[in-house]
Amino acid sequence: MKAIRIGTVSERTGFSVDAIRFYEKQGLLGRPRRSEGGFRLFSAGDIERLQFIRRLQRLGFSLSEIRELLGLQQEGGETCPQVRERLRAKVAAIGERIRQLAELQSQLRENLEKCERRLEGGEAGHGGPCPVLERMASRGSDAHCSAIS
Repeated sequence: MKAIRIGTVSERTGFSVDAIRFYEKQGLLGRPRRSEGGFRLFSAGDIERLQFIRRLQRLGFSLSEIRELLGLQQEGGETCPQVRERLRAKVAAIGERIRQLAELQSQLRENLEKCERRLEGGEAGHGGPCPVLERMASRGSDAHCSAIS
């Protein structure tokens, strides 16, 4: 087995050296062997594991979800039912996030239209603060700013 130093692993995976060390500390990557000089020495299997982690991240999985999937991968055997449940949950979460983003987009468009109507109506230099900002401020600390009426 050829030993690969962390800089090369970083180049091959696209992860920074700090990220690789972080994944090691988080238990997502096994503790690598060390050279006589104390350098971390990784294997081709470690690179494959990091590439697997990268693909899962791109699919929107959190580190804890990735940890679970890595555990299932290591278990071997019949893991399809567990993976299917995690995929269903991820699809549902993404669907909810899309719904929330569409709502946010609609609210922002409404506010933009109000601004454009006001500016097109020649009220740009009316001297007062922007009514859209005033309404947002008066709505309290809503995390997603309800639609401004």
